Amino acid sequence: MNSLLVADSFLVADGKVRGLALHRERFVGSCTALGGTGAGEFFDDSLTRLPRFGRWFPRFELGEDGLDLQVRPAPATGGRIRVAVHTGPDPRTNPLVKGPDLSGLGDLKAAAASESGADEVLLLDTDGVAVEAAYSALAWWEDDTLCFPPSGRPFLPSVTAHLLRDLAATRDIPTAERARTAKELADADEVWLLNALHGIRPIHAWDTGPIDPLPAAIGPTWQESLVALATPLQ
Repeated sequence: MNSLLVADSFLVADGKVRGLALHRERFVGSCTALGGTGAGEFFDDSLTRLPRFGRWFPRFELGEDGLDLQVRPAPATGGRIRVAVHTGPDPRTNPLVKGPDLSGLGDLKAAAASESGADEVLLLDTDGVAVEAAYSALAWWEDDTLCFPPSGRPFLPSVTAHLLRDLAATRDIPTAERARTAKELADADEVWLLNALHGIRPIHAWDTGPIDPLPAAIGPTWQESLVALATPLQ
């Protein structure tokens, strides 16, 4: 079995990608930290194998057998979602590297889907602070401030969160890093889960609670701006 050590995926839609340089930086940096060599050249060469039509979700990998690329059709993208809150032990073994925990986190998502119909699972650190979801980063609004978990907490550096911070800066929107529990987030103005496939997905229901009947107020506008950041593959 080729144990997965590092992975990185992004949406390719009609030959366009958002945040490609950031994905490359994260993948190559993680590979290099593990003693891997040639990740940069592999990443650049592999881009030529990606289709310039349709929707794809390729995954760049470093495993025990070396570097590999999976060219996969992109799953359907979703909108508003239900989120379960994980209250058991932290299932992550290496929160700062994407790859080694993907299988375990996938099992966690599958269990939540079966138990409560949840689309994602919110993860808490040892202090009970919400840091990320199984396959998504976390952001939310408090008044007119776009908030993120404190960067000193253990969670994966998110390309989509990085892009959102840049968008906020261009609009003179204040951002902040704040420690919040799941209960506090449930009372926030608007809570988003972020990733490279879906972009922004507003949370509309928590665990087995009722669905929020009101649509996200500003999520669609920011999603449009995020999608517009995609640039053609060279």
